[in-house]
Amino acid sequence: MGSVALQDLYAPNNRCFGCGPANEQGLRIKSLVMGDEVVADFTPEAHHQAFAGILNGGIIGALLDCHSNWTAAHHLMKARGLEVPPCTVTSDFHVKLRRPTSLYSLVHLKAKVIDSEGDKVTVEARLFSEGKETASCRGVFVAVKEGHPAHHRW
Repeated sequence: MGSVALQDLYAPNNRCFGCGPANEQGLRIKSLVMGDEVVADFTPEAHHQAFAGILNGGIIGALLDCHSNWTAAHHLMKARGLEVPPCTVTSDFHVKLRRPTSLYSLVHLKAKVIDSEGDKVTVEARLFSEGKETASCRGVFVAVKEGHPAHHRW
């Protein structure tokens, strides 16, 4: 596995700012399954700038959030033997900005499930730039049920 992004495979019409393939103005991250991790690469653009040469912290948060969310959805799909991932949403999310992230180099994301119970999945993710970890997060993502606004978003 790993050659087709989860977003393209399961949600090609999704318009999410961070991960929606159909959002022309979004970040359009591509999360790939690689063993027990989910990875992604992202190339920042000038309009993602916080200040000269540095990636905006909100963009960093969006990258980590969406990538972690897809990690959780993929985990639930595999754990439940489903053909498509359940729709998941962010329940709790904490980002640590460890050092400035360069606007001029590829950003690499790695995420891994650290706990799963029922509809809740806890994910830890790390963001790297120029070979150094510049941000990390820990989040809880929950599969939503019928009636929730995000239930049919894939």
